[in-house]
Amino acid sequence: MTIYVGNLSFDAEVEDLEQLFASYGSVRKCSLPLDRDTGRKRGFAFVEMSSEAEETAAIDDLQNVEWMGRNIRVNKAEPRGAGGGGMHPRPGPAWPAHWGCAAVKPSPAVPGHG
Repeated sequence: MTIYVGNLSFDAEVEDLEQLFASYGSVRKCSLPLDRDTGRKRGFAFVEMSSEAEETAAIDDLQNVEWMGRNIRVNKAEPRGAGGGGMHPRPGPAWPAHWGCAAVKPSPAVPGHG
């Protein structure tokens, strides 16, 4: 049973989340992913509860609640591939036109691109 918690304050710590979710049941695990380049928090977390009933109660009660100065988003975590997250590829020749972007060609007026 894993919960996604989004729009977190960058001041939030694992202990803060464990305390928040402990009032809904037993917190098995809590993680705050870090950006691999900067080492800074990414603004979301995953909280694993002991049962589906505890998970549902936490989701229902905490959705869009202001916590640490931000309205948090709380929902059941999606499997990694199902969420469609991640960055889109950079624009280039294979960039699909229906995405609203086209490949950008250098201007002939730019030195070295002509």
